[in-house]
Amino acid sequence: MQELPTSVPPHFHRLPNQRWQIYSPQPQQAEQFAAEIGLSPLLAQVLINRGIDSLKEVQGFIEPESLVLPAPKDEFPDLAASVKLLREAISGGRKIAICGDYDADGMTSTALLLRALRALGANVDYAIPSRMREGYGINDRIVEEFHSEGVALILTVDNGIAAYGPVARARELGVKVIITDHHDLPPKLPPADAILNPKLIAESSPYRGLAGVGVAYVLAITLAIDMQKLGGLVNPLLELFTLGTIADLAPLTGVNRRWVKRGLRLLPRSQLAGVQALIQVAGVQPTSAESPSILNSQNKTNNSLKPEDIGFRLGPRINAVGRLADPQIVIELLTTDDRELALKNAMQCEQINQRRQELCQEIEQEAIAWYEKSDLDLQQERVLVVVQPGWHHGVIGIVASRLVERYGVPVFIGTFEDEAESENEFKKANKSKIVRGSARGIPEFNVFEGLNFCADLLTKFGGHKAAGGFSMPAQNLEQFRNQLSIFANQCLQPEHLKPLVSVDVRADLAEINLDLYRQIDALEPCGIENKAPVFWTPNVCITEQKIVGKGGHVKLTATQDGKVSASVKAIAWRWGEYFPLPRRVDIAYRLRENSFNGKTSVELELLGVRLPAGAASSRPPMFGKVEFDYCDRTYSCSLSPAGASEELRIRNSQGQVLAVAPGQSIGLLGNSRKDAREVDVSLPFFENLIQTAKHALGI
Repeated sequence: MQELPTSVPPHFHRLPNQRWQIYSPQPQQAEQFAAEIGLSPLLAQVLINRGIDSLKEVQGFIEPESLVLPAPKDEFPDLAASVKLLREAISGGRKIAICGDYDADGMTSTALLLRALRALGANVDYAIPSRMREGYGINDRIVEEFHSEGVALILTVDNGIAAYGPVARARELGVKVIITDHHDLPPKLPPADAILNPKLIAESSPYRGLAGVGVAYVLAITLAIDMQKLGGLVNPLLELFTLGTIADLAPLTGVNRRWVKRGLRLLPRSQLAGVQALIQVAGVQPTSAESPSILNSQNKTNNSLKPEDIGFRLGPRINAVGRLADPQIVIELLTTDDRELALKNAMQCEQINQRRQELCQEIEQEAIAWYEKSDLDLQQERVLVVVQPGWHHGVIGIVASRLVERYGVPVFIGTFEDEAESENEFKKANKSKIVRGSARGIPEFNVFEGLNFCADLLTKFGGHKAAGGFSMPAQNLEQFRNQLSIFANQCLQPEHLKPLVSVDVRADLAEINLDLYRQIDALEPCGIENKAPVFWTPNVCITEQKIVGKGGHVKLTATQDGKVSASVKAIAWRWGEYFPLPRRVDIAYRLRENSFNGKTSVELELLGVRLPAGAASSRPPMFGKVEFDYCDRTYSCSLSPAGASEELRIRNSQGQVLAVAPGQSIGLLGNSRKDAREVDVSLPFFENLIQTAKHALGI
């Protein structure tokens, strides 16, 4: 019997702690719908799940260009005034300054308006507040600096809607202000000359879901049309719109869906040197496929990127710079026409993103270790608050999201900083420790309301339902933790405290093929509020599995027996702690394309796994033998009579047997009972071996 060091973590038998939410199947409607639109019944069911169940709705969804949009000036009350202010500043040669933000949305917004305004003849510059020293949004220092430089008009992008004080200060100094933002509205709007925010327009408007870069795009295009200088501007700006919209996780509905679909086709042949360089260093390959005939129309997507290419490859490289370095690197990347400079900046983005990945992994492991050594009971606390010194504030929000995925509870994560480091360099005298952090929620928990519940303890906070940021004096930490727990207990039940896997439709593995994968192109672009289809298959057999990559990914083969047997390769990202998976499981997954040596195939990307519902009832005959694989070795196991009860016996290929009685921590190991020695079966290797054997036996 193979033995392992006792330092091996005892997690091999664990499964993700998930709750599955499966849409109610409507097979008859799906079959009828599928015949009408020319899609697989599986995808017809997905459309029904998305609230689309008529031919007219499908037409608008599949071909968003067919929809008639209202004019932006009819939707945004201050758009005409904004255009007028910009035209006057441009014609008068007065200086315009953009105040951006350090995330992907803010940086792409800044680059978009810089490109547009320069092309339209404006004297324009920009500033982005320091993430580490100043935090989010325009502030008095920036306003006063702009004024001292002779700026006549300030244009905020992706910020400003809550900046009453700085905007009032600008007006005092005689500087005009246009706010372009998409964040939630405060009780009192700033006294700007014009405000463009989709939260100020009707909820039914197709422009309602615009991110900051979307508002910037609407303003830039409307201004160019008004000045009759649109030629050559649309496509480059549309590319930046697409990058920012997807990277900011904006909903891919309304005009976002229409314009992102256009932008994804432009990006592989980008006119922007920076985007070309970014695609090159990220190794992104455009897809080349043709969607099936739907409603008698051909919807070609040749050489198009997919949202995940931006969300997982390009976006993180842009975002990493704002988190760890100088946003000017990205602004220069996205505004230069110099290919050599663009490649240099793209390589910087790549290096910074690698550092970001390393930091995230380090902080995540430290946070997990801290929690597992603590005596916190998440079922009782219902929220995880973890604060440690030395963590980089720029990446803790990413770690918070990973901890939510792991533990299924809202996560508030922070680090200790000196007040002078995070607020103002000029406060170095009397500096004190503060906690600065980020928060991520679950569907049933509103992060902003949670922070507001603790407002008396916080120096500063902001955010929305799903995420937020905060700072407070370090001495308030324990009271903050207790108060958050009170709030969490008011809105969360024990059944909420598991990560949610939302599943669309059951599929047999025999139905998983390239044709189905390419039909999904008809549903693209997929993303927020139009998620990629999630399928599930019950009772599959894991016939092969191994750990790959630095991140501890599990690569496996799933096999399903039935009228038509089928096997499909799969990957489970960052699931190393659950290795090895039980031999029989239900799986939930998305489809992904894999190209290798000129061959293209479809793989599964596992999102969820659970024991089959009938595992306990499908227990083999008492005392029957079952074979199973564990750590690349084959074992057999059985329940065998032992006096008045029974014991579990596990045999390896060398004939050694491990015998364990129920509830005992000591077992016998040997080739026979005569020479068997006692072993501690609570040690990691034996514990995990026993759990795997129990799974194989269905107990």
